[in-house]
Amino acid sequence: MSSHNFYMNMAIQNAKATNGQTAPNPLVGSVIVNDGSIVGIGTHLKTGEPHAEIHALRMAGAQAKGATIYVTLEPCSHHGRTGPCAEAIVSAGIKKVVIATLDPNPLVAGNGVKILQAAGIEVEVGVKEQEAVEMNEVFNTFITKQRPFVTMKAGSTLDGKIATRTRDSKWITSEDARTDVHHLRHVNQAILVGIGTVLEDDPELTTRVPNGRHPLRVIVDSSLKIPLEAKVANDGLAPTWVFTSQHYDKEKAAILEARGVKIIATSTEKRVNPVEVLKYLGGEHISSLLLEGGGTIHASFLEAGLVDKVVLYFAPKLVGGQLAPTFLEGNGVEKMAYAIEMFNTSMTPIGKDFKFIGYPIIKTNS
Repeated sequence: MSSHNFYMNMAIQNAKATNGQTAPNPLVGSVIVNDGSIVGIGTHLKTGEPHAEIHALRMAGAQAKGATIYVTLEPCSHHGRTGPCAEAIVSAGIKKVVIATLDPNPLVAGNGVKILQAAGIEVEVGVKEQEAVEMNEVFNTFITKQRPFVTMKAGSTLDGKIATRTRDSKWITSEDARTDVHHLRHVNQAILVGIGTVLEDDPELTTRVPNGRHPLRVIVDSSLKIPLEAKVANDGLAPTWVFTSQHYDKEKAAILEARGVKIIATSTEKRVNPVEVLKYLGGEHISSLLLEGGGTIHASFLEAGLVDKVVLYFAPKLVGGQLAPTFLEGNGVEKMAYAIEMFNTSMTPIGKDFKFIGYPIIKTNS
């Protein structure tokens, strides 16, 4: 491994350690090297706090002069909650900047590099670029599409069932798989389910891992069927937002709002449009969303081309039965040629189960 790759890999691994706590900002790591020695290390820890480069520069102090700084994302060039990192690098006397990938944010988008080069600093871009891009799949989608990165998650039997025909579903997957799901909740800003899940399971939709962060709970409920005694409407463990249609019970909504539940009426007459849901969440700076709904919710987002990633936990079990629900329902495609294929796939054991990860290639069903 070259020295550039070694130090950039260190920066990437440090950045990954903060997954789930920087949103809607990206994951960023930085390492400063002077005369073959690491003199500064920094990671962006939380929105509004100093960026990775600033932490590394503060650690390096005077040793930053004449050094090389490695950073996983192009240094920012604009004034936000913090000052421009590109200017701080220039002021510190850094000699060379090695960048994994450019920032897709239109406020930066190459301007950070221009500031550095204008100051006579040598800049190299593209070291471990693919790893850096994949690490920030959430940020990249949020900043370019102005909506959350959507991960569809389901735990099912080998034949795709998420419950038996009597709706019994506890438990399909092993404890190891369920623990992994709670980590998914921790790293996502919001979790979404349909009203069917609330009516059948009365879930808390919280994170059960040490020091885990509870996501925003989003319920799609077109006619406001949510029970007033539902846990998500009463426990106060995390905020709950309910997306409904134009025809909803105003009196019930008032009761729920008095309990702290946020009611968002979309423009539709019957079914809630998932495009509107994501647009609203994006406007509220929610950059990642975990779909944990049933087959109908999953189908509505997938058919609309709004699912960015699929995570499936398969238990080595068979249930069968035409009435047993599956993790993907809806209308489905008419021809196999229109089936949604996956790329960049992986399948790994987890406890007694198997975890599948893939990214859907959306085709037009016509």
